[in-house]
Amino acid sequence: MTVLALLRHAETSWSGAGRLQGRTDIPLSEAGRQTLAHQCIPPIWSHLQVVSSPLVRCTQTAYGLALPDVRIEPRITEMSWGDWEGQTLAVLRTPPGDAMRDNEARGFDFQPPGGESPRAVLARVQPWLAELGSQARDTLAISHRGVIRVVFAQAVGWDMRGKPPAKLDWSCLHLFELDVAGHARVLHLNLPLDATPEPTAIGIGT
Repeated sequence: MTVLALLRHAETSWSGAGRLQGRTDIPLSEAGRQTLAHQCIPPIWSHLQVVSSPLVRCTQTAYGLALPDVRIEPRITEMSWGDWEGQTLAVLRTPPGDAMRDNEARGFDFQPPGGESPRAVLARVQPWLAELGSQARDTLAISHRGVIRVVFAQAVGWDMRGKPPAKLDWSCLHLFELDVAGHARVLHLNLPLDATPEPTAIGIGT
């Protein structure tokens, strides 16, 4: 079996304000960079190969955590929110908001106008999961909420309708086990990062 550790990027100005980022390439905020300066990956997982979404908020997170030999993996980029990028869910759900409520009720087939559905995200992520599983390459991936949610949904059999069967802490690692076909099983959710003994001086990164 293959271990997959998933970590969402640190805070940006948009995520701090609850704005939908999608493919909009927003860098980390000062708050996000400072949080990373006090964190590190638990040593038990330091042997994992590291991959990152190509979006700058993920590559900066990998840089801020001082992760070595980071490889870019385009298939784990964030779900596109299309015309809704830059907006907040609170505004989109404001009454009457019928279109948003009806859309959310579709679960895996939820799709913002001009954007992707979770089902489409899983369709591009699944071949990557299968590659990891078949190659037995234990991996840490710096990715996005949308990607982590579809892997979690697949692992627990959640159709993404209603509340999820577990609450995910987006500042934590989420560990899964992959079989040779890339099917995921939950190992450990909400595993906190370690605190660094001394704050790490970090720059912007790329």
